[in-house]
Amino acid sequence: MISDAVGLELLSRIVGYKLTKGDFSNTTPNLPMRVAIVAEANTANQPTLDLTGKVVTTAQEAGELYGYGSPMYHIMRILRPQSGSGIGGIPTVCYPQAEPVGATPEQISVTAVGVATANGTHTLKIAGRQGIDGEFYDININVGDDAATIALKMQDAVNNVLGSPVIALASPYSCEFITKWAGATAEQTNVEVLTNNTDLGITYAVLAVSNGSGVPSVQPALDQFGSEWTTVVVNGYGIEANVIAALNAFNGRPNPTTPTGRYAGIIFKPFIAITGSTDEDPSSGILASEKNEVTIAIAPAPKSLGYNFEAAANMSTLFARKEQDTPQLDVMGEAYPDMPTPSSIGMMSEYLQRDRIMKAGSSTVDLVSGEYVVQDFITTYAPIGELPPQFRYCRNLVLDWNVRFGYYILEQLNVVDHVIANDNDVINASKVIKPKRWKSLLKAYALDLVSRGLIADAAFFTESLQVGISGTNPDRLETFFRYKRTGTVRIASTTAEAGFNFGNS
Repeated sequence: MISDAVGLELLSRIVGYKLTKGDFSNTTPNLPMRVAIVAEANTANQPTLDLTGKVVTTAQEAGELYGYGSPMYHIMRILRPQSGSGIGGIPTVCYPQAEPVGATPEQISVTAVGVATANGTHTLKIAGRQGIDGEFYDININVGDDAATIALKMQDAVNNVLGSPVIALASPYSCEFITKWAGATAEQTNVEVLTNNTDLGITYAVLAVSNGSGVPSVQPALDQFGSEWTTVVVNGYGIEANVIAALNAFNGRPNPTTPTGRYAGIIFKPFIAITGSTDEDPSSGILASEKNEVTIAIAPAPKSLGYNFEAAANMSTLFARKEQDTPQLDVMGEAYPDMPTPSSIGMMSEYLQRDRIMKAGSSTVDLVSGEYVVQDFITTYAPIGELPPQFRYCRNLVLDWNVRFGYYILEQLNVVDHVIANDNDVINASKVIKPKRWKSLLKAYALDLVSRGLIADAAFFTESLQVGISGTNPDRLETFFRYKRTGTVRIASTTAEAGFNFGNS
């Protein structure tokens, strides 16, 4: 039957027309990126906090839901900046965590000493930033201002910046800066006062009063992932052991015999959990057991005064956008869009140190023209004796996922719920698949993958291809193939031989 717009059982005169969905593309689309954020909300938002994952499209919306200045807000303002760039239309789903019982905020006291002898401006620098989104922590000082007056001015300078990570409370002689959320991540908060090359007769004493503490469980957030394919998780907690363990266990491993977690054959919707670190050597925090895992990818920002979760947001912005549009490429050579940088990043500025750190399971960056520039973006996967490590590069994992995604689309269109026929059978019915037909489609798919730069050597793919009907289950079609991932030029090695000119004779 060519058309079933009018049923075969009908006989009376009628004209019928039926519209169906078609897919005539000769190539499969790239795997769509989907970003999940697991991070904290402000203490003030806890009473009404909805822990259900929610698609959030702007930093402003994140501020309204989870609190301006919260880790969730700061991550979103990097992923979706006011400029409108960032990750663009890639979905961002926020999964907030409830504040753990007994969690404490970070508290820092700043005291001005002396009386101002001139007019001028001093600036607070909080977590490596002199302001947020065009609003600055400027303290306008007038002649005669004393400690109490300056404390009030510091309070106003901070509280007038909506996205500040701290609230400021002036006391008679000092100003207390308290993070808006409670948790161990708040401990990274730091405050200094920039005198802008003139002290105006004032000095400042900065004292850490109490440290942030407490780490919530991310498991309730992970349990919500369900059948959606979340490809990137922004880990708002840095290299926190309990969080890392939960992410590794949930995501699992692509073992050849018994894949686990999100890599299991009947699920296969894994993710990369991008985890920030401001340590000079992030590899020192990677446990030996984590070198067999493929889930965590460090986003390094060595010696930055910013937060770990900001580093994770920066790398996630680069990676999600790159892999959405051009999964054959990597983020190496890309600069972080919005991360406080130091004057020196220490050992990671040296190539041999970067090489050592990378081999130990951490991504690397270099400091170029005042920006962090990605050199290597890898997972912690670095098992002893496996050279090269199969699942080291994040780009290669996403490449594998793209192969699976395109294959899944072909399966849904041509195989799933179809009648299985023998190759030599003559069939006129609809929704029939033969092993040789499926082989033909996959051979074309191999050429498509090669043309997109995802795999190399289509002949290798097709020569390995096996398709057959199960010998024990007539409702089972089995397929096997091998493919070679494409590489990228990470090392260019050239030797030039030079000599003297002695003429042509």
